[in-house]
Amino acid sequence: MSRRNSLLVPIKNIERELICPICKELFTHPLILPCQHSVCHKCVKELLLLNHEDSFSTDAGSENSNPGSPRSRVPSPSMERLDRLVRSGSISSPGWRRSSVTPRVTTFPCPGCQHDIDLGERGISMLFRNFTLESIVERYRQAARAAVAIMCNMCKPPPQEATKSCMDCKASYCNECFKLHHPWGTPKAQHEYVGPTTNFRPKVLMCPEHEMEKVNMYCEVCRRPVCHLCKLGGSHANHKVTSMASAYKILKEKLSKSIHYLISKEDQVRSQISELDVLIRQTEENGQLAERRANEHFERLFETLQERKTEMLRSIEQSRNRRLDKLRGQVDEYQGMLENSGLVGYAQEVLKETDQSCFVQTAKQLHIRVQRATESLKTFQPAANSSFDEFILDTSKEEALLKDLCFDGVPDPPMIDLSRSRVYNEGLIHWRLPEDTLPTDHHVLEYRKVDSEGEGHWQAADRVYGASTVVCDLDTGSVYAFRVRSCRNTMHSPYSPEVTFHTPPAPVFGFLFNEKCGFSAERLMLTKRRDSVESVAGMTFLLAAERVQTGSYICLDYIIGDTGISQGRHFWAFRVEPHSFMVKVGVASDSKLAEWFHNPRDTSSPRYDHDSGHDSGSEDTCYELSQPFMLITVGMGKLFIPKASVGAAGDHGNRVLPMPQRVGVCLDYDAGRVFFYDADSMRCLYERQVDCTGTMYPAFGLMGSGAVHLEEFITAKRLSYM
Repeated sequence: MSRRNSLLVPIKNIERELICPICKELFTHPLILPCQHSVCHKCVKELLLLNHEDSFSTDAGSENSNPGSPRSRVPSPSMERLDRLVRSGSISSPGWRRSSVTPRVTTFPCPGCQHDIDLGERGISMLFRNFTLESIVERYRQAARAAVAIMCNMCKPPPQEATKSCMDCKASYCNECFKLHHPWGTPKAQHEYVGPTTNFRPKVLMCPEHEMEKVNMYCEVCRRPVCHLCKLGGSHANHKVTSMASAYKILKEKLSKSIHYLISKEDQVRSQISELDVLIRQTEENGQLAERRANEHFERLFETLQERKTEMLRSIEQSRNRRLDKLRGQVDEYQGMLENSGLVGYAQEVLKETDQSCFVQTAKQLHIRVQRATESLKTFQPAANSSFDEFILDTSKEEALLKDLCFDGVPDPPMIDLSRSRVYNEGLIHWRLPEDTLPTDHHVLEYRKVDSEGEGHWQAADRVYGASTVVCDLDTGSVYAFRVRSCRNTMHSPYSPEVTFHTPPAPVFGFLFNEKCGFSAERLMLTKRRDSVESVAGMTFLLAAERVQTGSYICLDYIIGDTGISQGRHFWAFRVEPHSFMVKVGVASDSKLAEWFHNPRDTSSPRYDHDSGHDSGSEDTCYELSQPFMLITVGMGKLFIPKASVGAAGDHGNRVLPMPQRVGVCLDYDAGRVFFYDADSMRCLYERQVDCTGTMYPAFGLMGSGAVHLEEFITAKRLSYM
């Protein structure tokens, strides 16, 4: 018992786990999102309302814009405005279809992981309430308000303090009222009761898609409870499910083991917390030290600027005073040339002198002054220049230097993002910088073709000012190594770890899905860009399954590329969703496609399909012949090699491979062979002869739930001309 008590965590210590990431308050009626994060019910509604108004603003402002252009964001309205819109009926509650021409918005980013959450047609109603979290929040609230007792709902005033709460009656009782309303020998005596609470949750969890059905199974693909109707014909028809009891046992064991492991590592956790505390203290001290040093450098810069400012302003002032003195003296001199003033007035008075000797004595020097004034008048020139052009200050270089002022530390090396990088005839290389890194000036990507000895000469691409670049003119069937480094000022970071990519064995073949030739709009959904197709297992699929018991089978829904191949070697790649039930991929000739599309095979024998799984010798014999088509099966996370291609027809282990993340197909039309690759490692998984007598098309067949997405490099050139 003491050991068990030591494992219990005080309820007050888990508050941060009970805070909604949107409203930053304790959860209120939390809902479980498909990504397993929880959000308040009201917060989900507010998010959908915000996105709904964003869509109105975007549609009104960009009706004629390019559908592929990014949507402009508009400021989010306040909570008061949202309430006003809801009360006025301008915006309907999310989760219900409106008759408006603008589609209802049911997608929003999860505040926890930022993944897009699509609630589908049912909106909020398809989400489960997190009753477990709700109960924990309620226990936390009770612990927080322990001084405030829950009162009996049945007592006459003044009410007594409640001692029990009935989960069936959804009421709280004191001891006397509980006995009175739940007498022995009556059905009410069998009601479930707990300690005093205000949180009354349903005793049975109902399916949000089928409101009258209880959830009794657990979907391992979607990681959520489902009912039997979801499994029979709903969105989980082809998913792997297990019983609720089994899921409860497995998940509880996993969670218990994980908790016990964490508790057993308490000393290690405390040691790491101490280490983190030391790092926090060092970070604070080093940050303050770096701040002081930077401040000192800027203070010295300010002092230097102030000194230069004082000196240069002083020189301007001195020059201005000298020029003003000269100009003012020249003004005084010219003032003397006016009548009855200055030099002229004095000369007029001298002319009045009648004594010749006295006149000559004075007039000689006066005449020289008058002549000088006369010459100055004829050749007028200001005594000083009023322009201060020589004092113009150009600080553009200094401003540029100051703008580029940064720390002299060596930048951290970037990391090439393998999940976003793709290499075909061209290489699209993405990289990311470490968190909290300082801005860099540019990046330098280097690449080399790896020869048989693992060597090769490094080549540098042009400077890159973003986080990705495209490398052109790569050789087919080769291995290339890539590395990247950052530059800040004149300092270069170390190189990123070297990564290698295999180029495909043939040039990339560009195409989009063809929605006109044999396309089943009833069971296949094609994106507007025609680069993705999804098969939906709807009611038609469920009804057609009745014919399976008679020996017939349900046909595939085929879709092909919009461009054919009549010569040369070509390669294309695509991604099959892991949850897909069955997808056939490969090539087919125009004549074979015409036969498939003209003769539906809903009632034909399974032997008709070349890879039906029917174990017959005739099928194996057929496989030895060259056919005008070649398709392999991908589904349920596996890739199936046709039976006749391995040694033993019954060797199931050799035929089933894990599904590659991306599948590649290479058709050598002239040689009449088709190859199937793991497009990430460019490892050939299977090859076979094919009859290329007509035009060959990329072909895809889907059954049940599934989706295929063409690689961006395959569709980019085609989309640029649309």
